[in-house]
Amino acid sequence: MSEARVIIGLSAVIVAVTEDAPYVVVTRDGADAAGLPFGPFDPAGDRTLELSLRGWVKEQTGFDIGYAEQLYTFGDRGREMPMAASAGSDRVISISYLALTPSRAVLDRAAAHWRTWYDYFPWEDWRDGRPAAIDEIIAPRLRAWTQKGRDADAIAQRRSRVRLAFALDGAVWNEERALERYELLYEAGLAAEAARDRARFDGKPLPPMESAPGLGEPMASDHRRILATAIGRLRAKIKYRPVVFELAPEHFTLLHLQRVVEAIAGLELHKQNFRRLLDRTGLVEGTGQFDTSAGGRPAELFRARLETLTDRSVGGVHVPAPRGE
Repeated sequence: MSEARVIIGLSAVIVAVTEDAPYVVVTRDGADAAGLPFGPFDPAGDRTLELSLRGWVKEQTGFDIGYAEQLYTFGDRGREMPMAASAGSDRVISISYLALTPSRAVLDRAAAHWRTWYDYFPWEDWRDGRPAAIDEIIAPRLRAWTQKGRDADAIAQRRSRVRLAFALDGAVWNEERALERYELLYEAGLAAEAARDRARFDGKPLPPMESAPGLGEPMASDHRRILATAIGRLRAKIKYRPVVFELAPEHFTLLHLQRVVEAIAGLELHKQNFRRLLDRTGLVEGTGQFDTSAGGRPAELFRARLETLTDRSVGGVHVPAPRGE
């Protein structure tokens, strides 16, 4: 019997942000659920992981990605990656990347689409206050799950995890815990992917991948886990590095920049505090031009002064705790 090989695949979370929402590229190639762009790495033919990623992303979506950084390596046994059908008993390892682009490029491949990440994680958007689905759908079902079992310590641990992750019983919402929240829903069997994976491991027919109210749309393989990891990473990173400018056009109004940050964080920011922070960092400067497209009083256009990064360490954007938790 031959030994199983290790197959390396690359997955990409490609993010563009409008004032309305953050968007990611998803693909659908005959699967029941959409997935992230994914392709194999050929050690013999690909000089670097990133060049390989850029190459097949161009093939799958039709456009070139800009900023990219390695996100995480996912290698749990039994991962149902898109190449799993041909991999047999081989072990599939996925190295994921986070890629940022300042606009939603036109996708000239029929299977590629832009979707807001809140379609998959509706409980993560607090811009209009605490999502009703948390208290009406998620919290009751998670509380029922915490009662299962006879181990008092395990029950107490579950209760604490649920309370902190979903800001229950006076806990404060932490927008960076996107992965922890998804993992809880998966562990409790509330994520559609959990039932699919149980059936696959038991050798049973796979159930249809359907979304449930308040619980978001499922994704292929473990791609919703990868996307949750990317959300948490980007939300954390905008606080300590000025990566938000990778998602902004060359010229922008301060209100547009604020809306982009709010869309990523899923939180509403205080206008004057946001602008004072930008003034202190020295990362933006006025262009002397004005935006007249919205009507009313024209707003000045600004540009990023990223050259300041070579002179001193510059942080990101302070994001406060949400109101109404």
